[in-house]
Parts: sequence; structure tokens; C-alpha cells
Amino acid sequence: MKFPIFEMNRFRTLLKKACGSVTILVIPHDHVRTLNVRVPGALLVLSLLLAVIGGGYVASLAVSGLQYRAQHNAMAARVRFYSDQFYQWSSTVTSLRTVEQEFRSLFSLGSKEAVLEQADTSFKGSLEIPELVEELQHTLESVDEIKNYLRIQKDIFVATPRGYPVQGRITSSYGKRKDPLTGEDAFHSGIDISSGPGTPIRATADGVVSHSGWTQTSGHVVVIEHGCGFSTIFAHNKKNAVQVGQQVSKGDVIGYVGSTGRATGPHLHYEIWKDGRNINPQPYLAVRM
Repeated sequence: MKFPIFEMNRFRTLLKKACGSVTILVIPHDHVRTLNVRVPGALLVLSLLLAVIGGGYVASLAVSGLQYRAQHNAMAARVRFYSDQFYQWSSTVTSLRTVEQEFRSLFSLGSKEAVLEQADTSFKGSLEIPELVEELQHTLESVDEIKNYLRIQKDIFVATPRGYPVQGRITSSYGKRKDPLTGEDAFHSGIDISSGPGTPIRATADGVVSHSGWTQTSGHVVVIEHGCGFSTIFAHNKKNAVQVGQQVSKGDVIGYVGSTGRATGPHLHYEIWKDGRNINPQPYLAVRM
């Protein structure tokens, strides 16, 4: 195939320009002589082309570096997240094992009284493990239910009067009887425990003193509120040893045996009230102090 003469001439012209020189004029700012630099046109074009290619390559490296840093930061955040999750999982499992050991130790005591006396009803838990939250939630809820049950039962246990309030023997039981002063039928709202004058009278459960004073028929009287509906009354005391508002624990001395008020001799009149009515104290005397 032959090129037309016009095309051949045009090609020769472009080739001559490409092989020609380009003058670069450098003019300094300090009035020094002007500098002329002659550079082959082809070399200048090649230099510009290489600069464009190099700039593009450097830009691509910078973009890749930014993407790598973003991926690295995201991966590091994910690793920290899972590390935190596994740490929380380990802490929760450790807590469950501790609770299991506590329950095994607790229920090995044998009796309800011993279990309730030693029960620790505090509970702390943390559930933030997405993969295991449902299973651990059910487990910890069961543990918490047991703790709540023990807490309620312990409150009742601590509030329930137990044992004799004073050393002695029962001389008058709860219920109908002949009034020792009038000889008439009467209802006895508590029990009478005969004991020597000045014998210490002790609280039969933890509570707060709601009355400590004198009445015409019962002499020196102490009333203790124990919670869960229980309260106790100690009457005919020679002297009271507590004040209203004072907190007492089971076994604390709250007064001394006497014969004040309507009494035929030194003894303690002892009553137990539950939910606003007096009940027979006899079943609650099984454990002596």
C-alpha cells in the first residue's frame, strides 16, 4: 500500500519537529544573565510522559496505603471486640463455677436452719456475650431465682422467733385457763416461763424495739418488731435493758425477769404475734438458746 505524497510530507514534518530541539528560557530574579537550555523535543515529551506515569503510580500507592490502614484499623478493632467478649465470657463462667461451689457447700450443711443461716443472697452478673448470651442468660436467671428464693427464705428465717427467751420452765400455756388472780376462765395470749428474779431475758430473733415501757397490768414491757409479720412481747420484767428504736440481734439481752404489774411471782410472760394476731409460742421453742 502506498501513501499519498501529501501524507508522506506531513509525516516527515512531524518527525522533524519531534527530533528538533526545544529551547527553555530560564530568567533568574537576581538580574543574572538569562540562561537558555536546549532540550530535544522527543526527550521533553518522554520526560513528561514518565512524570505522568510516575505520578499516577505514586498516587495509586498512596490510595493502597490508605485502604490498607483502614483495613488494619478495622481488623484491630474486631480483634479487641472479640478479646473483650471472651474476657467477659471467661468472667461469667468463673462466676457460675463460684456460685456452683457456694451452692454445693451450702446444701451440704444438711438442715434448713444451717442453710439459711449461711446463705449469701448477694448477686452480681454481667451478660454481654452475643454468641452465648441466651444460654448464659437462662443459667444466670436460674441462679438468680435460687438466690431470690434463698433471700426471701432467709428474711423469714431471721425474722422468725426461735428458742426460749429465758431459762426456766413453762408454768402456764397458751390458750384458755383459769386466771391465777381472779380464778375465772380467761384466754392466755402467751406463755409464762418461771425463772429467778434478774435472770436475763433475750431476744428470740433480730428486730427493732417498738416499745419499752410500763403498763398497769403487765409492768415493764418490751415489744420487738422482727419483720415478715412477726413481733414478740416480753412482760412483767423487773427492768428493761433496751430503748425504742434500738436494733437487737437474736440472743441480745433486752430485760430481766421480774414480777411487775399483775403477777403472782417472778416469771416472763412471752407472746408471739404474726400478721396482727397472737399465736401459740410453743412450736417456736423447739430450739433452746
